[in-house]
Amino acid sequence: MGDGGAVADDSGMKAVSASTYAAAADHFDDSALSFWDRFGRATVARLGLRPGDRVFDACCGTGASALPAAHEVGAGGRVLGFDLAEPALALARAKARGQGLSNVEFRSADVEHIGLPSGAFDAVVCVFGVFFLPDMVAAVAELWRLVRPGGVLAVTVWGPEWLEPATTEFWAAVGAERPDLVKAFHPWTRVTSAEAVAELLRSGGTPAPTVEAEPGTHPLADPDDWWTIVLGTGYRATVEQLDPSGAARVRAANVAWLRDHEVSQLQVNVLYARAVKPGPAAG
Repeated sequence: MGDGGAVADDSGMKAVSASTYAAAADHFDDSALSFWDRFGRATVARLGLRPGDRVFDACCGTGASALPAAHEVGAGGRVLGFDLAEPALALARAKARGQGLSNVEFRSADVEHIGLPSGAFDAVVCVFGVFFLPDMVAAVAELWRLVRPGGVLAVTVWGPEWLEPATTEFWAAVGAERPDLVKAFHPWTRVTSAEAVAELLRSGGTPAPTVEAEPGTHPLADPDDWWTIVLGTGYRATVEQLDPSGAARVRAANVAWLRDHEVSQLQVNVLYARAVKPGPAAG
């Protein structure tokens, strides 16, 4: 694949991802990170779910896609979410209780070794998660296995230029402190084009996937909000490797640059990929 399928020399990436998002969960629901819910809902809206459907959500986090899906399928449906970051799952369970949802379950489990029956779900989704899995092709194949005939697999990833122009300034400031950390962990860049994500789905066994590229922006109400975004995304992994004074300098440099350049929005380009499994739809 043009953007990389398997990462043979980085078997620890999954563990780093899990620990990073366990830490980042404390900021997931901050208003500065509303894009998690925004794109989780948008992914579900494209599924065409019906009351009674069964949905599997891989890398479900705090429920940005699982909870909207649970509302869509109703009391007769079922949503099951898997993630390795238990603090994120605890937030998802609390939100489900707060929304009066009893048809959704969240499990701390590895989505590469799901252990559930083939064809058990009407829809399988993975929103901003597939690039954290060392072998993305094998992960897609496992998710595809879970889809019933007539069902749908939906994989959502970030497009190019995620969170620019702030991203470039983040890495520049990190480089001034620790050059060895610059882009040492940024798996969300592994698959960022429509061609690459379509190839990924085809390589995972899906026929004729479709990909919708949606350019977009995310408001930055205040430059200080950028650091909240950093701490609530995968950039948290890099910050955790800095000493406190170095992290403070990176933050100060980032915020000052954004303020000086009057940056009021960031790029959030998204790719929505879908594939329907051949066979009769459920009645």
